[in-house]
Amino acid sequence: MYPHPYLEYLVQFHAERDYFECHEILEEYWKSEAGQRSPVWVGLIQIAVGLYHHRRGNQAGAVKMMNSALRILEQQQEAIGRLGLEPATLLHLLHDVVTEMEAGAPYRSISLPIADPNLRLRVQQMCAERGLPCDRPSDMANRYLLHKHTLRDRSAVIAERARQLSLRDRHKQNGQSR
Repeated sequence: MYPHPYLEYLVQFHAERDYFECHEILEEYWKSEAGQRSPVWVGLIQIAVGLYHHRRGNQAGAVKMMNSALRILEQQQEAIGRLGLEPATLLHLLHDVVTEMEAGAPYRSISLPIADPNLRLRVQQMCAERGLPCDRPSDMANRYLLHKHTLRDRSAVIAERARQLSLRDRHKQNGQSR
């Protein structure tokens, strides 16, 4: 009933607290045809990005992302409900988080309000299969988790960019030599 990338997002969000991975998973899905470029996915991505920034101490980036998520999700309440979440509770939670961020409060882990019991059960099963407790707090001592965007292996991305640049250069040279 729910797309697998969304289920994976929920596991990463609630068990791993890997907000960077949440962003990656849903962005790829959102960009795919299956994601249909629905704004609700952007709102969920921005929640994860906002929490990632907040956890790293980037208050300005966190507030900006979370406010953007709020603006989007306030217009997407029906879609939020179709994703098994409780829209009013989610929006209230996000408002509270933004207020805390604006006041300079430290990061705290939050859980998305899953209203569909079948969805909650599926997420709990996926967590159990991986030996992870659901709704655990972030591991603030995990440097990789906190700074993943700077520490992850980017060699494949760099190699692909170099390949594309080389192809463009060859294409330009072929076009000019005629």
